[in-house]
Amino acid sequence: MEVPFVTFRPMEKELDKEIRAAFETVYSNSWYIEGEEDGKFEKAFAEYIGMDYCVGCGNGLDALVLALKALGIGAGDEVIVPSNTYIATALAVTYAGADVVFVEPDIKTYNIDPALIEASITGKTKAIMPVHLYGQACDMDPIMKIAGEHNLYVIEDCAQAHGATYKGRKIGTFGIAAGFSFYPGKNLGALGDAGATVTGDKQIADKIRAYGNYGCDYKYHHIYKGNNSRLDEFQAAFLSAKLKHLDRMNTARKAIARKYLEGIKNPLITLPFVPDYADPVWHIFAIRCDRKDELQKFLRDAGIGTNNHYPIPMHLQECYKDLGFKEGDFPVAELISRTEISIPMYYGMTDEQIDYVINKINEFT
Repeated sequence: MEVPFVTFRPMEKELDKEIRAAFETVYSNSWYIEGEEDGKFEKAFAEYIGMDYCVGCGNGLDALVLALKALGIGAGDEVIVPSNTYIATALAVTYAGADVVFVEPDIKTYNIDPALIEASITGKTKAIMPVHLYGQACDMDPIMKIAGEHNLYVIEDCAQAHGATYKGRKIGTFGIAAGFSFYPGKNLGALGDAGATVTGDKQIADKIRAYGNYGCDYKYHHIYKGNNSRLDEFQAAFLSAKLKHLDRMNTARKAIARKYLEGIKNPLITLPFVPDYADPVWHIFAIRCDRKDELQKFLRDAGIGTNNHYPIPMHLQECYKDLGFKEGDFPVAELISRTEISIPMYYGMTDEQIDYVINKINEFT
């Protein structure tokens, strides 16, 4: 049996008519940037998350960069980010002109460890950027408490966690702002690059919109040195069509995860840990194995696709060698990088495929 790491085919088949209708609507309107569909999606997504404002942009990285710039964070400032995440989180801080400060994750949840944050705060620290990695919420209560005590902004990176909740409350509603990616592989994915920032503050929302539109508050009037990052009408229309189905499709992912958690019994495998406070949406189902390469080959030979999130930790990436870190400086992130394997998790997996993956992982010795 062949089980790809991910495929969009089941979802595409199910939503075919709605996606094509969305395309026809935009095409017939002949308006492709900052039009009616953009406004509709921004309103719907803000309501879905539970924030007052949503500003669409070109991608998830820009969603974070624009939030940082709108908050006045730049040169000479420091932003705390987890040492275990996709590099876009760190790049956002770099592009805003600020300095990245890495903090290790909790080895059980893979999310930033709140107990380690305070030791990294300096007089230059301006914000904490927790990442709800793999679709599971960070432990937000202690993070917000630390931020409040030190007068720091919290900007949530929600790129992998559309619809996830912390103690029953949607992530993206805790910080001053939150960035979302709508890359096609996300739980809510566009048919190309797209992103959005949500916030409860109108002034910040207006600044984000201006920064993403060449720094304009109105046409040809540039109040900031902005850039071009706007959500186009086609992607907005596609996202609106998909948003109506997001909770249902997240529920399907949860069912797959539940079968994995109950069915995988191999002592060589470390399964994801879900704290009582979290209701994940399982963008990624990440397992760990000390014999990662052998397990991946075993699964590949059995026709099962896998991935690694992420094989080189950020502090060891060549682009951040100027920070002067070496192997061993962030041992938890390095351990996760050495042992993490992502197994198939996508909407439309059949029971036969799920059972096949479970059986093959249990066969590995």
